[in-house]
Amino acid sequence: MIVDPLPVAWRFEAIGTTWRIDTQDALPHAVARAVGERVERFDRDWSRFRPDSLVSQIATRAGRHVLPADAAPLLAFYRELYDATSGRLSPLVGRTLEALGYDAAYRLRAADDIPAVPPWDNAVAWDGKALETVRPVLLDVGAAGKGYLVDLVSDLLIDAGIPRHIVDASGDLRTRGVPMWIALEHPLDARKAVGVADLTDGAFCASATNRRTWGDGLHHVLDAATGLPVAGVIATWVIAPTTLVADGIATALFLDPDPELVAREGAAFARMWNDGRVDVSDHFPGEIFG
Repeated sequence: MIVDPLPVAWRFEAIGTTWRIDTQDALPHAVARAVGERVERFDRDWSRFRPDSLVSQIATRAGRHVLPADAAPLLAFYRELYDATSGRLSPLVGRTLEALGYDAAYRLRAADDIPAVPPWDNAVAWDGKALETVRPVLLDVGAAGKGYLVDLVSDLLIDAGIPRHIVDASGDLRTRGVPMWIALEHPLDARKAVGVADLTDGAFCASATNRRTWGDGLHHVLDAATGLPVAGVIATWVIAPTTLVADGIATALFLDPDPELVAREGAAFARMWNDGRVDVSDHFPGEIFG
């Protein structure tokens, strides 16, 4: 629920999901076009589902690959997530996800042979501008990429002189000066809420293993150490200063991250386990029911 609702909502489809941008006034045509172009450019760079993407090119050959300017914050944070989870959250899970059936064709059937996820330092080196790969690797930035794109779109609106707005990419959202109460949807029953979060200026992301699932125990949150989908935690909700951070930590919480990660990034979270327990970080802005 938006406590101080904005009157104009623009909905569109992009990167395989539904987006909504709430503003005080209708977006000027030039701004709406710039948003569409920004989302398309990000998808063309980072999608592992597009044969024309930069990620797909990196998957075909080893060597030096110059990445777009927006890669620096994304890969730097991925390295932080990788270290904070002892290598269990990795952008190098693309081949493994494909083999499990979550590929460009949405085959949704696991192969007989599931490749191991290569360790970061054995497979790639990142110098802030280019990625050096010792073998072809298929990147997957699904753990934090959509959140990062929400930030990029929100920053574009700020630069266009639209300070109060909400950018919501199917639950990964950034609000700028708009008070909101956000229901924490129960992962096993969408009619129920585990609690509510209170947010006025910042980011909120949720993740659950019942989203993007396609078989017994098969879902999109992988443990790079085992190459298998995680078990134990079934849902996470994170509030943070940016959607990049909220999205990445929402995934890391499935993988027992170093507690310093949450504190260092100024985040707060709630997390549900498969036995129904919910644990909550200090200073979580909201309420957990029961």
